[in-house]
Amino acid sequence: MSRGYGPIGLLKHAVAWIAVAIVVFPPYILVLNAFKSKTEFSQTSVFKLPHSFLNFENFSTVLHRAHLDRAYFNTLIIIVCAVIGNVALGTMVAYVLGRFDFMLKKLVMGAYIAVSFVPTITTQVATFTVIHGLHLYNTRWAAIVLHLGTSVLQLFIYLQFLRNIPKELDEAAMMEGASLLRIYRTIIFPLLAPATATIVIIKTIDIYNDMFIPYLYMPAQKLAVVSTSLMNFSSERSTEWELMSAAILMIMVPIVVLYLFFQRYVFAGIVNGAVK
Repeated sequence: MSRGYGPIGLLKHAVAWIAVAIVVFPPYILVLNAFKSKTEFSQTSVFKLPHSFLNFENFSTVLHRAHLDRAYFNTLIIIVCAVIGNVALGTMVAYVLGRFDFMLKKLVMGAYIAVSFVPTITTQVATFTVIHGLHLYNTRWAAIVLHLGTSVLQLFIYLQFLRNIPKELDEAAMMEGASLLRIYRTIIFPLLAPATATIVIIKTIDIYNDMFIPYLYMPAQKLAVVSTSLMNFSSERSTEWELMSAAILMIMVPIVVLYLFFQRYVFAGIVNGAVK
């Protein structure tokens, strides 16, 4: 018997298929129940196939009741503004930490790492006070500002790429009279494009999936994003699960498609950064 199909190989395949089943099972249940009417959902098992996969009434109801068009627009505005600012700040911080030696450099790096271990919920009182003091509460700017910060993962990806960019390019530009800002703008930032593509995709998915920040800092109905729009189908007493399933499916599909198209850039950016 070949090595690939021995006991160890069969065990690996079994574990892999179990993992696939665990991942696929929740979306499968969503698909089944998104096409059921309220009566059908209440009278049949959640595991039973719907009478028809051409019943789009739930999706129409979700689109109008949750104002998903407005929710997608709010989400898009936040993603575009936050990602642009996040990339600008991230590349600048990486440029400073990767190219210059100064007294507090290790302290700054240590602070980034230490902050990543602090639970987000423990800092929300102070964060809420700052956002309210800046008069950003109940505006899109609250979410945009809170997503501007560079995470440790982003910083290390940029630093790994930056170390592969020869310092001689900076020195040659300085000899031609270029300022540090121009060196960053014309040399460093363009050469960080592969890392930036990875960061943009990761940050976009993170913002799209985030419910905590919009729920806490943007409670107005007109500021609802795709994640908080799900609350239109749930209350303290009951949840309209057939509509909830349709809403989750509508929200989930765009980001899954985006990830499937660009996953190779995410993996390539992280792996290349680690190798470099």
